[in-house]
Formats: sequence, structure tokens, C-alpha cells
Amino acid sequence: MAENRASAYGEGVPCWVDAQLPDLAAGRRFYGELFGWTFEEAYGGSVWARKDGEAVAALAHKADGRLPTVWTVYFATPDVVRLTGRIRDAGGQVFMAPMPVGELGTAALAADPEGAVFGLWQAARHPGFGLRHKAGTFGWAELYARDTETANTFYGGLFTDALFGPEAAPDFGRAPVSDVFPVEMPPHFLVHFRVEDITAVLGAVQRLGGRVQVPPFETSYGNVAVVTDNQGASFALQQR
Repeated sequence: MAENRASAYGEGVPCWVDAQLPDLAAGRRFYGELFGWTFEEAYGGSVWARKDGEAVAALAHKADGRLPTVWTVYFATPDVVRLTGRIRDAGGQVFMAPMPVGELGTAALAADPEGAVFGLWQAARHPGFGLRHKAGTFGWAELYARDTETANTFYGGLFTDALFGPEAAPDFGRAPVSDVFPVEMPPHFLVHFRVEDITAVLGAVQRLGGRVQVPPFETSYGNVAVVTDNQGASFALQQR
């Protein structure tokens, strides 16, 4: 459907997600069964996950064991170099300077003033999600921050149109860490995947070797549960 095509994404709209995993084959088995994803080889030894034939996520091998096993959300931008400069000016950090990913596009990794890490994507041949907001695909990104006013100022300044513009339909929210997690949890982004039956999918997570981190709770964007996969990467399930 046309509204699901990433080519329509403006700056600041979540346009892609990937997971860095120690065991790529185990990740394919877990997410393939959980969400009905199929996989194909992609750039640099990573794999693209597809749902109904459309690209929905990537899984990559974590080459350095010191790095976290984590899902990362990427925000679209037409000019990643300019945006990384604005991030620094606003008090954030750039951990990975803009780097071409073959002919697919250019990626960067940054962090906000509280240290929550996120990605940036300037599309070339790969625009991002081919499908979103459907069962087994990306549905939402929630930033759990210590200071939501600081977060709103930072992201509101970077992504004004995506969050507050006249045609904005954000699937990116902010909440205090302590609303859901222990107070000592560091600020972080949590990638949400849509499901049709959250209870059934929670059962599948456990059957496949994952665990339930936070049982279902109600939010303004749906019924949500936080889980980890069988390698420790956290993500959320979202039933609208």
C-alpha cells in the first residue's frame, strides 16, 4: 500500500530497524517463527527480514562481544552529515560518523544528551521499511528517558515537522524510564512490533527461548509488553 512505502518518509520518521546479534542463525529461527519473517542475504553479511515479500528489518552479526545485543531504530534524513552536526550542536553525540552502506544509503549512529542511542538513515537504493504498522512489522518507537522535557526539547528541535508538523502522524513517543522499568535502567529506545494477539505471541516468545521482561500494560498507542529474544535483545509487542 502506498502509505507504507518508506519513500514518503520525511526527516525524523522512523524508517528502519536492525538487531545486532551474537548468533545470526539463531536470530533467523527465533524471529522467523515469531513473526513469520523470511530472510535473504544482504550487505556485509547481514540479512534482511521480509514480511509478505516486503523488507521490514535487518539482522546483523555482532562482531564485537563488548557491544550490546540490541535493536536499533533509524530515523530518516535527507542529509545525514548536516543532521549529525545539528545533533552535536544540540548536546548529543555521534558515535559512528556517516558511513556509506554500499549503494543502499548512508548510516550514522548518535545519542541524545542522556545517552539513548539511535540511528540515522539517508536513503539511496534502500528507502527503508517496505511495510510497517502491520502484524509482524514495526509499529512504534518509544524513548524511555530520565528527563522527558530534555528529550522533547532535543528531538523536537531535530525533528520538528515529523513530531509537530501539520501532517505529522508520529510513531515515536517519549516516557520516563520509571514508568515501566527500574529507576536505574539507562535511557534507551524500545522498538515495538505489531501483533494481533499479544497473549499468543508472548507464549511463543517463551516457547522459543525468550522471556517476558514487562507483562502487558496499556498505553495511548496500544497494549504493550516488553520481551527479550533468546539472545537478550529487548523489544516490545504492540497490539492496537
